[in-house]
Amino acid sequence: MGRVGRSRTHKGNRDQYRKYRTRNYAKDLDQIHEDVTKVTENGGDETILKLQEWNEDLPGLGQYYCIPCARYFINSEALNEHQRSKNHKKRIKLLKETPYTQAEAEAAVGYSTENSRGKNNQPNIGFYY
Repeated sequence: MGRVGRSRTHKGNRDQYRKYRTRNYAKDLDQIHEDVTKVTENGGDETILKLQEWNEDLPGLGQYYCIPCARYFINSEALNEHQRSKNHKKRIKLLKETPYTQAEAEAAVGYSTENSRGKNNQPNIGFYY
């Protein structure tokens, strides 16, 4: 007969997982899409987001920024290596699709302006007492 295993193995890691998950949270695709549209509105001038003021809290003093991934890098070699990576190419592919808007979400549910009625023309749904 061997020793009986403890009953609490691998169950107390939930709080640690949540802490690291929220700390490493990056921008969503729609937020990055706004950054990309800023760049394209200025005629493709990426210096708006790439060349920022020096910030000692960011890697590489905030000078090496990947716009599609919303990440800072230590030096230009690390940035170039990242741009050749699979994750960067996946992110670019995801950003080619336009994000959903609030109007599209409401239209999917049935709240679009074409089907909406004014306050006086509300349909009679249910019983009114």
